[in-house]
Amino acid sequence: MSSDDARLQLLYAPHVTSNTATLATYKWLCTSFAGSIAGVLGLENYAGFALFVGSIVLTSVGVWVLLCGGKDVDRFVQGGWWEIMNPGQENIASFILFWTLFYGIVHVYD
Repeated sequence: MSSDDARLQLLYAPHVTSNTATLATYKWLCTSFAGSIAGVLGLENYAGFALFVGSIVLTSVGVWVLLCGGKDVDRFVQGGWWEIMNPGQENIASFILFWTLFYGIVHVYD
């Protein structure tokens, strides 16, 4: 039995599912909030996407510190750092949606 097989036997499917759903919710909330901030601040082009990247990094560090206790990420999230840092297509779309929504609401008469 290889070390990967032994490690996979330690994973409990309901916990993996719960951790994945929790992580997806945190990522969605943080990227949507960052999109709202980008829109209210009136950020355009690269500045807005820099805020998106910054929000992903801060969210990942926050998840690592608060939810994983600063321990090995592979212990809590299947896929490790890649899974935590990967924003996902739906989060990019949510960021852009909130960015354009709040930009239009706040800066429509500028």
